[in-house]
Amino acid sequence: MTGIPGHLQSMVFRNADLPALFHSADETAIDRQREAVKGTRLQLLLLVLGSAFAALPWRGTVGDSFQLMGLLSASAYAWVLVVTFRRTRRRAKSHWQLNRSAAEFIRSMCWRYAVHGAPFDSNSRDPDGLFTTRLEEGLRELRKVGWVDPREGGGSAASGELITTPMRLLREKVFSVRKETYVRDRLIEQRNWYHRRAEISRRATALWTVTIGLLTALALLFGVLRTFSVTDSAEPVPLLSAAAAACLAWSEIRRHQPLIAAHSLVEEDLAAIHIAMETSVTEEQWPSAVYETERIVSPQHTDWLVQHRS
Repeated sequence: MTGIPGHLQSMVFRNADLPALFHSADETAIDRQREAVKGTRLQLLLLVLGSAFAALPWRGTVGDSFQLMGLLSASAYAWVLVVTFRRTRRRAKSHWQLNRSAAEFIRSMCWRYAVHGAPFDSNSRDPDGLFTTRLEEGLRELRKVGWVDPREGGGSAASGELITTPMRLLREKVFSVRKETYVRDRLIEQRNWYHRRAEISRRATALWTVTIGLLTALALLFGVLRTFSVTDSAEPVPLLSAAAAACLAWSEIRRHQPLIAAHSLVEEDLAAIHIAMETSVTEEQWPSAVYETERIVSPQHTDWLVQHRS
């Protein structure tokens, strides 16, 4: 947390100022997300490779009956089963989502505490105690559904303070400083993040739509050619179908299309709140405005929008 020269002594509050528990959950979420995505990508790639080896006209016959392409095809499908079994045991996707929920919950609570957002407003008699109680209550609910608390394994997450010095310093600032810091370092940062994610999803949707369309058109072409006996070869059709199906599955898993609408709606809501905070929100209304902002940027809210936009 650093100061910016000026008569208001504006403060900069970043993720580095959050407690070690947040950083532990955040790092675990990133690692498990990477593992889950790589696992899914590998499964789809192996399925396509299995189809490709099976569709090749050259069999690589060794001896009277052994076929090299058949071995490679069977090996690819066997590895799909191995990867699926390993993914089931490690539950990377579940741990990714639980740790992401924990990290975002901790970050949201820390911001609310630091800038006097509800329920930690200026009239709170014991904001530190209330913060600890509410935080532990939320984390307890996550533990019930499988979240592994990193504090149970010791390390920095276990020894670190839940309320950091930068959080206390920001909370002690006057309303104008807390407001400026929150709008700049939280609200605008989140608006920019949702805008970037929506643009990334748009580009990805366009790419996979074109790819799936091209593969399907080629499969259709070979199917028509075979229908009119222009060619007797049917090998490309299963391969093209498998590739198109893999691309479609990948696009659906990444949820690009529904995320465009969800992220765009969140960005619009944050823009409206931004205007209100800059123009009409009073100090008395501030705790509720912060609470509403944190509700909108929560992963649960985004997931709800995705489900209703799918």
